[in-house]
Amino acid sequence: MPEKISNKSENKIIITVSGVDQIGIVAKVANVLADYRVNIEDIKQSLMQDYFVMFLLGDISQAEKSFKEIKEAIQKAGEELGMEIWVQKKQIFDRMHNV
Repeated sequence: MPEKISNKSENKIIITVSGVDQIGIVAKVANVLADYRVNIEDIKQSLMQDYFVMFLLGDISQAEKSFKEIKEAIQKAGEELGMEIWVQKKQIFDRMHNV
């Protein structure tokens, strides 16, 4: 029997990164995710003039830390880069955009 859609998105997170473009943004975020055993499933980025925007879908099913700890680590990396970073569970993201 196929898994329910809500179960599939239970271990998924959406990360949004934005700010002035600079070298190392993707590397910094990817390194934090690797350290926390988060698998990057999809990534999209765009550069408009000097403004960088990235959307990332991650799978936390193999992570050894809690969602809260992962979120805090990613946001700390954003602070170090001077970027805005939002981290949400995909289930919440989906509900917000289906209203």
